[in-house]
Amino acid sequence: MALDQYYLLGKSGLRVSRLSLGTMNFGKDGFHAPYGRTEEEARPIFRRYVEAGGNFIDTADFYTAGDSEKILGRLVAGIRDRLVITSKFTNSIDPGDPNAGGNGRKHMIRAAEASLRRLGTDYLDLYLLHTWDRITPVEEVLRTFDDLVTAGKIRYAGLSDVPAWYAARAQTLAESCSLAPMINLQLPYSLIERTIETEHVPAAQALGLGITAWSPLGSGFLTGKYRKSGEGLSGEGRLTGAGGVGFEWTERQWALLETLGTVAEKLGVTMAQVALNWAATQPGIASAIVGASSAEQLDSSVAALDFDLPAQLRAELDEASAVPVGKPYVMFTPQYQSWLINAGAKVGDEPRGYRPAVRNWVPARK
Repeated sequence: MALDQYYLLGKSGLRVSRLSLGTMNFGKDGFHAPYGRTEEEARPIFRRYVEAGGNFIDTADFYTAGDSEKILGRLVAGIRDRLVITSKFTNSIDPGDPNAGGNGRKHMIRAAEASLRRLGTDYLDLYLLHTWDRITPVEEVLRTFDDLVTAGKIRYAGLSDVPAWYAARAQTLAESCSLAPMINLQLPYSLIERTIETEHVPAAQALGLGITAWSPLGSGFLTGKYRKSGEGLSGEGRLTGAGGVGFEWTERQWALLETLGTVAEKLGVTMAQVALNWAATQPGIASAIVGASSAEQLDSSVAALDFDLPAQLRAELDEASAVPVGKPYVMFTPQYQSWLINAGAKVGDEPRGYRPAVRNWVPARK
């Protein structure tokens, strides 16, 4: 599973590495500045990723107030065409202008052109709607994506952090109206954040959307560097500062951390490597996005692909991290179906001799 083994992203011909390099910390300005790296610090991280065979780079116009794209543009000089560069739009970096944010056509086109200038390139391989703005009609977004593809400014389109129904409607409309299809769905996913399995993962699998998982280490919680402290946690990292706002640290999560530590010890690897391996090899996940503060940290993340997670140990992690299933989804579980049968109910959606159709996407090897 090395980085120079490439896989098709969704229902497309675009080949990407199993780990994507996240560049949210490239730069020292804007919202992400406290965790940022200068260009000199980012260069060895980028170089190590490319030397390992990685080709999938993730950025956004919002990251470090545009510095991430500017730094990345200088780093990719000379090798740009061998890389798959993803950028995203939605967030405003000019709060004084009401049309300098959101997902409307005016902002989409302006944001794409600004990203191209900062990156020093004439096209983006993959362009994503960063966040659902709850205002812009999906038809407007799709038509603008299609126009950007036709103009040659982007090669492929996708979505990030949207409801599953929105992704399904977008892809269905794109297909029915012969517009550029979505090929990627970027979402948070890790052992402590598995809620996308209920709707997003099956929707993506049915619609040909490859999922890229952001924060596969749960913002660092799954590295094991934090310890329980009262109602919160202690340790050095973003979760003990403003980055921890909105997180709830439950007994279930601390118990999961113990299980993760036990599995890592049995395999002789780090907790972070187990968590990353688990996320990158889950059904429907095309690539996991990893950030790094140093080349050495990136090496450790890449090494997470060097081992197979045994079925029994994966089952232990699955059980420890399982998210309670609410209604109506609980009605589709094997346990509920067994209860129906035992109660004398007739299950009519699987006739005798039924075999489900399975769509296997064959990975493209180097």
